[in-house]
Amino acid sequence: MMRIGFLLVSAALALSACAGSQQSTIAPDGKPLPKVYRIGSGDASKIQFRMLDSVNSLRQASGAAPLQLDAQLNAAAATHSRDMSVQNRPWHFGSDGSSPIERVRRVGYTGQLKGENISETYETELETLAAWMEEPSTRIVILDKTATQMGFSYFQESNGKIWWTLVTGAQAGGSLQLASN
Repeated sequence: MMRIGFLLVSAALALSACAGSQQSTIAPDGKPLPKVYRIGSGDASKIQFRMLDSVNSLRQASGAAPLQLDAQLNAAAATHSRDMSVQNRPWHFGSDGSSPIERVRRVGYTGQLKGENISETYETELETLAAWMEEPSTRIVILDKTATQMGFSYFQESNGKIWWTLVTGAQAGGSLQLASN
């Protein structure tokens, strides 16, 4: 009997030694430590449709019609996300001086640009959307009742930083909204 007890205690000690020390996931300020959100090479369409579904849920709750994902607006958003990374700053103008209006025209979009949201972050697309909804200037782009189409894309640097761009448009007239977070 003593032998079995000794074996059980030895096994428990051996297992606890294998566990090692776990790093804390809480920062000194009590908030969770940030994690790098790594996007896989085949995740682009999943991310775009997850964002579209989330935006449309918010729009539905506010009484706005759903948006449709537009390939040309996606292309304009992708181009701008990569360009912001090259410039290392989140802003609405390209390294060539191009405006959001010029970028959507370059990709062949024939509708009217309604707005653009941009972000430089390590957060997921849904965390970024939540941050955009907190700010009136970016929330208005998402909830614009005259918008009918959306483009959404990103560029992730090797260090994990993500440059997000959301572009809205419509086939009919309206005013332009530019916002960043």
